[in-house]
Amino acid sequence: MVKTKTANQSAYLSEVIIHGMQEKKGNEIVRLDLRNIHSSVSDYFVVCHAESSTQVRALARSVEEEVFKALNQEPWRKEGTEHGEWILLDFIDVVVHIFKTEKRHFYGIEELWGDAEIVHYQSA
Repeated sequence: MVKTKTANQSAYLSEVIIHGMQEKKGNEIVRLDLRNIHSSVSDYFVVCHAESSTQVRALARSVEEEVFKALNQEPWRKEGTEHGEWILLDFIDVVVHIFKTEKRHFYGIEELWGDAEIVHYQSA
Protein backbone atom coordinates (compact mmCIF):
# COMPACT_ATOMS: atom_id res chain seq x y z
CA MET A 1 0.00 0.00 0.00
CA VAL A 2 1.38 3.41 -0.96
CA LYS A 3 1.14 6.20 1.57
CA THR A 4 -0.20 9.36 -0.03
CA LYS A 5 -0.18 11.89 2.77
CA THR A 6 2.62 13.80 4.42
CA ALA A 7 3.41 13.40 8.10
CA ASN A 8 1.73 16.74 8.82
CA GLN A 9 -1.45 15.62 7.05
CA SER A 10 -1.65 12.35 8.97
CA ALA A 11 -1.02 14.21 12.25
CA TYR A 12 -3.83 16.64 11.41
CA LEU A 13 -6.13 13.75 10.48
CA SER A 14 -5.40 12.14 13.86
CA GLU A 15 -6.30 15.40 15.63
CA VAL A 16 -9.62 15.59 13.76
CA ILE A 17 -10.34 11.98 14.75
CA ILE A 18 -9.55 12.75 18.39
CA HIS A 19 -11.93 15.72 18.26
CA GLY A 20 -14.68 13.41 16.93
CA MET A 21 -14.07 11.06 19.86
CA GLN A 22 -14.11 13.91 22.36
CA GLU A 23 -17.43 15.15 20.98
CA LYS A 24 -19.08 11.87 22.03
CA LYS A 25 -17.17 11.44 25.30
CA GLY A 26 -14.83 8.62 24.28
CA ASN A 27 -13.00 7.12 27.27
CA GLU A 28 -9.21 7.06 27.62
CA ILE A 29 -8.41 8.46 24.19
CA VAL A 30 -4.84 7.73 23.11
CA ARG A 31 -2.81 8.31 19.97
CA LEU A 32 -0.03 5.85 19.21
CA ASP A 33 2.67 7.32 16.98
CA LEU A 34 3.87 4.43 14.82
CA ARG A 35 6.01 6.43 12.38
CA ASN A 36 9.31 5.22 13.88
CA ILE A 37 8.28 1.57 14.01
CA HIS A 38 9.49 -0.13 10.85
CA SER A 39 6.81 -2.82 10.71
CA SER A 40 3.87 -0.46 11.20
CA VAL A 41 1.08 -0.30 8.65
CA SER A 42 0.09 3.30 9.34
CA ASP A 43 1.40 6.50 10.90
CA TYR A 44 -0.97 6.53 13.88
CA PHE A 45 -3.48 4.43 15.75
CA VAL A 46 -6.12 6.38 17.67
CA VAL A 47 -7.86 4.33 20.35
CA CYS A 48 -10.72 4.86 22.79
CA HIS A 49 -13.51 2.90 24.42
CA ALA A 50 -17.10 3.23 25.58
CA GLU A 51 -19.37 1.36 27.96
CA SER A 52 -22.06 0.37 25.45
CA SER A 53 -22.34 -0.73 21.83
CA THR A 54 -24.61 2.25 21.22
CA GLN A 55 -21.89 4.66 22.34
CA VAL A 56 -19.23 2.77 20.35
CA ARG A 57 -21.32 3.27 17.21
CA ALA A 58 -21.97 6.93 18.09
CA LEU A 59 -18.22 7.50 18.48
CA ALA A 60 -17.54 5.93 15.09
CA ARG A 61 -20.22 8.08 13.43
CA SER A 62 -18.82 11.20 15.09
CA VAL A 63 -15.29 10.41 13.87
CA GLU A 64 -16.55 9.81 10.33
CA GLU A 65 -18.57 13.04 10.35
CA GLU A 66 -15.70 15.17 11.70
CA VAL A 67 -13.21 13.75 9.19
CA PHE A 68 -15.63 14.26 6.33
CA LYS A 69 -16.33 17.87 7.39
CA ALA A 70 -12.64 18.73 7.80
CA LEU A 71 -11.08 16.73 4.96
CA ASN A 72 -13.91 15.48 2.74
CA GLN A 73 -12.55 11.98 3.35
CA GLU A 74 -14.28 8.73 4.19
CA PRO A 75 -12.66 5.63 5.68
CA TRP A 76 -10.96 3.38 3.16
CA ARG A 77 -12.30 0.44 5.15
CA LYS A 78 -14.71 0.04 8.07
CA GLU A 79 -15.32 -3.04 10.22
CA GLY A 80 -17.34 -3.99 13.30
CA THR A 81 -20.29 -1.63 13.02
CA GLU A 82 -22.81 -4.46 13.14
CA HIS A 83 -21.91 -5.66 16.64
CA GLY A 84 -20.46 -2.43 18.03
CA GLU A 85 -17.87 -4.13 20.24
CA TRP A 86 -14.76 -3.11 18.27
CA ILE A 87 -15.14 -0.73 15.35
CA LEU A 88 -12.15 -0.18 13.13
CA LEU A 89 -12.04 2.80 10.77
CA ASP A 90 -9.09 2.64 8.38
CA PHE A 91 -8.06 6.00 6.96
CA ILE A 92 -4.83 4.34 5.67
CA ASP A 93 -2.35 6.66 7.43
CA VAL A 94 -4.46 6.69 10.60
CA VAL A 95 -6.35 3.66 11.90
CA VAL A 96 -9.10 4.21 14.47
CA HIS A 97 -9.98 1.57 17.09
CA ILE A 98 -13.16 2.15 19.10
CA PHE A 99 -13.77 -0.58 21.63
CA LYS A 100 -16.39 -1.58 24.11
CA THR A 101 -14.54 -1.39 27.45
CA GLU A 102 -14.03 -5.10 28.07
CA LYS A 103 -12.83 -5.70 24.49
CA ARG A 104 -10.21 -2.98 24.80
CA HIS A 105 -8.77 -4.57 27.92
CA PHE A 106 -8.87 -8.03 26.34
CA TYR A 107 -7.04 -7.08 23.12
CA GLY A 108 -4.55 -4.65 24.69
CA ILE A 109 -3.68 -2.69 21.53
CA GLU A 110 -1.43 -0.31 23.48
CA GLU A 111 0.62 -3.22 24.82
CA LEU A 112 0.94 -4.83 21.39
CA TRP A 113 2.47 -1.61 20.07
CA GLY A 114 4.53 -0.90 23.19
CA ASP A 115 7.35 0.74 21.19
CA ALA A 116 5.01 3.48 19.97
CA GLU A 117 5.01 6.95 21.48
CA ILE A 118 1.66 7.24 23.28
CA VAL A 119 -0.14 10.52 23.91
CA HIS A 120 -3.22 10.59 26.18
CA TYR A 121 -6.15 12.96 25.57
CA GLN A 122 -9.01 14.09 27.76
CA SER A 123 -12.64 13.74 26.75
CA ALA A 124 -14.35 17.04 26.04
